[in-house]
Amino acid sequence: MIDLHVHSTISDGSYNPAGLAQLAKERGLTAFALTDHDNIAGDAAAAAEAAKLGVGFINGMELTAEYAGHKIHVVCLGFDPQHAAFQTLYRRVRAIKEGRIPDIIDYIRDKGVDISLDKVLPFAEGEPVDRYAIMRYLVSLHLYDHAQPLWDNYLDPAAQELGLNFSITAEEALPLIREAGGVTSLAHFHKTIGLKGLTRREQEAAILRLHQMGLDGMERWYPNYSHDDAAFAGYMIEKYQLLPTGGTDFHGANRPGVELGTGVDGNMDVPDDFFSGVQARCAERRSAKA
Repeated sequence: MIDLHVHSTISDGSYNPAGLAQLAKERGLTAFALTDHDNIAGDAAAAAEAAKLGVGFINGMELTAEYAGHKIHVVCLGFDPQHAAFQTLYRRVRAIKEGRIPDIIDYIRDKGVDISLDKVLPFAEGEPVDRYAIMRYLVSLHLYDHAQPLWDNYLDPAAQELGLNFSITAEEALPLIREAGGVTSLAHFHKTIGLKGLTRREQEAAILRLHQMGLDGMERWYPNYSHDDAAFAGYMIEKYQLLPTGGTDFHGANRPGVELGTGVDGNMDVPDDFFSGVQARCAERRSAKA
């Protein structure tokens, strides 16, 4: 059992990176990937702890991108974080996530929340303050019993109001991850941050176009896929020979009811060969560039 979609305190999860490796060991996972939102700061700590515990690990990041009027999430795995192509991408992504933080804080304070930059700073995990540091501070106020309403009611409206609701485009991002030796997989295609609202035929056309841009695969398994969603993912992977991945999108206490490795009420069991498939594809890309 593996999990290729996992979040830590570096973005919006409740376990720190090393703690995720420990939890993976406790739960009997053979391997996992840390895929924090638009951030790789936790990968090294997670990798070190996983190696110590004998748990397989591959570095990752869940990238936010724009495609044809949709915001999508792309799970990026196995890239070389020091590669010039990845660094080009990462600088762009971090500039977006760290932009105009004082203005976002002012917007939220105007909504009646007790917040300031000084109060947010301790939640930055040693990194520059970004939107996820604000989210972690808001979580500490116990305004809701999970994290999503914080985005819906404060952070996303702030980005909309301030003209910050944009991301790097899929056209630009996908080739850069490939050039850096990594693979990319479309996350939760069925969600609003995804291709929700399109017909199946339109979704198929969109995924095929993304594949032509450099997308390697899509999530074959996800905790709240319907039976039809899962069948469509399987159909797409088989028809277009896409690389299958799968993961729980684990956030710990910030997304109650979803467990690492097993999803919702045990509905996930991603096979080991998905992990080896990702590793093999990354190895092919490194060899081709050697």
